[in-house]
Amino acid sequence: MGTSVQRHLGKVMAGAALAVTATAVMVGITLPGEAGAGETETGGARNTAQRAAQERVPGEGQGQGEGQGQGAVAPGAVEPPPDEGERGTGSDPLTGDETERAVRIALDRQVLRSARDVDGDRGPQRLSVELSRPDTAEPDARAPRRADVTFYDYGDDTLITRTVDLATGTVARTGTQRGVQPPLSRAEQTEAARLLIADPLGAGLKADYEDATGRELTSPDQLELFAMVYRAAPGARPASLERCGEHRCARLFPKAANGPWIDARHLVVDLSAREVAALGRD
Repeated sequence: MGTSVQRHLGKVMAGAALAVTATAVMVGITLPGEAGAGETETGGARNTAQRAAQERVPGEGQGQGEGQGQGAVAPGAVEPPPDEGERGTGSDPLTGDETERAVRIALDRQVLRSARDVDGDRGPQRLSVELSRPDTAEPDARAPRRADVTFYDYGDDTLITRTVDLATGTVARTGTQRGVQPPLSRAEQTEAARLLIADPLGAGLKADYEDATGRELTSPDQLELFAMVYRAAPGARPASLERCGEHRCARLFPKAANGPWIDARHLVVDLSAREVAALGRD
């Protein structure tokens, strides 16, 4: 890499231009909320049913003749359904319990088996979970409470949206799209930074981080990350970025933790191909 590129890649941003850029990035980025606690079982009801089964005498109350009750098996206790946790009403935002439950319902075996996340592991990359808008034909007061769960499958660059009916615990509908790139999740930003730090094109970023902090940059945990989805314009250079938009690509705006911003705007990370490129270079 040429000397001009090595030192131009990561100049520390400062002054009014920095404030404007940082504000624009933070306003333009929407990060999905984190899932809440999982479901719990109703312990009191379960224990009551178990005690009743243990205390039942085989054959009692069954109208059996003498000796017919010996060796009979007591009826099995019916396990109460799991507690669905805290539930919202109407157009209230999803609770943490509803969010976690919606994700579990949306992730059926087929999706878990076939899709891949940003790290290449089995299962799709979770992007967001939001309250679904009611259909136009449904009065708001009577509309079922649904959640739209959005995933990205890095196996074939497909956006998957599954609408979950929280009352019935079923998937009401599934939609798939290509070439649609919603905001990057926190996990995707972290992986983009990890790929950049490990790539030769990240040398300038690491050098400027060390200049600003006196420490070596080895992990995304040392940075505060903001990012935007990058889509290639016609004639984009280098040619390796032409698929950005079909592929999921990111531009990072890193900041040293408790330190200055570092300029990495002209570096693009193709998360689908797991490659890094510098804009304007062949």
